[in-house]
Amino acid sequence: MKFTNVDQVINRIYSLPKLHPKNDLSYVKRILKQLNNPQDSVKTIHVTGTNGKGSTSYYLSNLLQKAGQKTGLFVSPYIYEFNERIQLNGKNISNRDLVEVANKIEAAIKELKKTDPDFSLVTFEYEVALAFQFFAQKKCDYAVIEVGIGGEHDKTNVITPEVSIITTIGLDHEKIIGPTLADIAKEKSGIIKQNKPVVLGNIPQDVLDILLDKAQAEKSKSFLLGRDFKIKLSKTAIEYQDLENKYQFLKRPVVEAYDIGVAVRAVQLLNLQLNKQEIEASINKTQIPGRYDIVQTAPKIIVDGAHNLQAMTNLLHLIRKENQGQIYILLGMMKDKDLGPVTNLFEDEKVTLTRIDYPRAARLEDFPKEAQQKYNYEENFEVAYTNLKNKLKPHDILLVTGSFYLVGAVLNYCKRGKNES
Repeated sequence: MKFTNVDQVINRIYSLPKLHPKNDLSYVKRILKQLNNPQDSVKTIHVTGTNGKGSTSYYLSNLLQKAGQKTGLFVSPYIYEFNERIQLNGKNISNRDLVEVANKIEAAIKELKKTDPDFSLVTFEYEVALAFQFFAQKKCDYAVIEVGIGGEHDKTNVITPEVSIITTIGLDHEKIIGPTLADIAKEKSGIIKQNKPVVLGNIPQDVLDILLDKAQAEKSKSFLLGRDFKIKLSKTAIEYQDLENKYQFLKRPVVEAYDIGVAVRAVQLLNLQLNKQEIEASINKTQIPGRYDIVQTAPKIIVDGAHNLQAMTNLLHLIRKENQGQIYILLGMMKDKDLGPVTNLFEDEKVTLTRIDYPRAARLEDFPKEAQQKYNYEENFEVAYTNLKNKLKPHDILLVTGSFYLVGAVLNYCKRGKNES
């Protein structure tokens, strides 16, 4: 098959299965070998964590660009368009490049099928191959690689990065990499590589030893938030400090402050030419799509892709602190997430449940009975969003959350509305 346009590529990617019967890296390694192992021709930084890995990846990408490095970025999910998944120097891969690289992947698959007719890729393997091939073709100096799920068995774990990063450990994807926090920590520790440093963020004390023991076994020097570098929030700023450096950044939510700290510590390990002003300017200018994204200021509308217990707890703590009126929440989640624990977090907020047209999106009956009885449900997210927006008084807040898919759908809906008005 030869692609002639980007829609054909995206349709092909999403028509692939999500999982192989066997959860290993053999398929992705075979396709990469057929492509002459493009992942080995670019220096990488590997980022995992239950939350914060996307934000950290964006901060890192901008810091590397500021240091004059040709920088690739592989992240998920996307907010506005698929091309966001693969970026070069802060710009989405062009449709033309996407088609060209996908045709190379197809040619490699065709070759492998000659000796193994059953060879195939799942969606994420195809995306990983696309990213590495693109970064190699563009001769990137560095590529920041965010994992899909987990670490050791993640399809991106085919690299020996210059630095590994584990941002947080919390409960998410328990059915795949759990069920316990210790299981999740062990899986995520799989990105720690021999003689390569690892930067650790806000890690729960009871699983920290799992990561530190793995680092010691791999002779990987560890840099831990709170021990080797510190983050402090004043009324107006984020303050970063390690043994040699002190920086000040514009105030952001505390979890973003941790991500900033991790990104700054990681980039310093690369010994690039970056001065204090450049580091501060780069972080302050970084905008992360779909993460505490303020769509409107008065009354305030915020979208945030918090999709698990840890992320939602942090988000609600922040929103409640700055609220002066009524908080309205438009919540849409994927049915494989912790629907019960998340919906139990709400207190005085007025919650409306909704869904987008996506196979994994939770329907009303997927939510716990208590949530079904307690909260409004509006099947059409556009109607739900518009109704809530029209209800807002000057000091109220509308928070759209529960899934990056919902956040992306709402942001695209807002964008269409602006273009039409």
